Amino acid sequence: MLSGLAVSPAWSSESTVRAVEFSGTLIKQVEGRRHQAQVFAKGDRIRLEYKYALKTDYGYAAIEIIRLDKAETWYLLAQRKELLVTPVDPDDVLPVQPALPGEKERVLIGDATAVGRSAQLFEVQTDRHGRVERFFEWVDVDAGIVLKLVSRDRDWSIEYERIRLSPQPDYYFDEPPGYKKRASPAGPRVQG
Repeated sequence: MLSGLAVSPAWSSESTVRAVEFSGTLIKQVEGRRHQAQVFAKGDRIRLEYKYALKTDYGYAAIEIIRLDKAETWYLLAQRKELLVTPVDPDDVLPVQPALPGEKERVLIGDATAVGRSAQLFEVQTDRHGRVERFFEWVDVDAGIVLKLVSRDRDWSIEYERIRLSPQPDYYFDEPPGYKKRASPAGPRVQG
């Protein structure tokens, strides 16, 4: 499932997130199941519009907005006109910038192509809560964003398709007017 995804911080020595703006399609594969969403990214904010709505304990959410500046994830529950607010879970990462949580080692393999764009291919090793995992990561040469990420240790991958580098409207990442906030400190309990 795609829910609870966060935008990872910049991988360079810079301390701020690079203000990359783009739209495209996100494809995530987990244990043979394929999930798809339209994605809109603007710096440390991301909006996911799911092809199939996510079922939560509070209803269906077809749109998820991740706001790292607030350390929150918002699920729009249109039937209830509610915004389900949960803390960002750093263990569920949607990488836009190349740094991965718990990254211990990054090795440049060489030049490559991913989703029709020039990229650099890296082998990355992470250690999160004592769990070591290895990834192949394709990073766009011009924009510095992750185009594709594949785990070497489990059946898991993400890939962007039809990426369009372009400014994204601020209102995509704002609270929708007329919605009430519903806090859910334990998360939305999204069901697959």
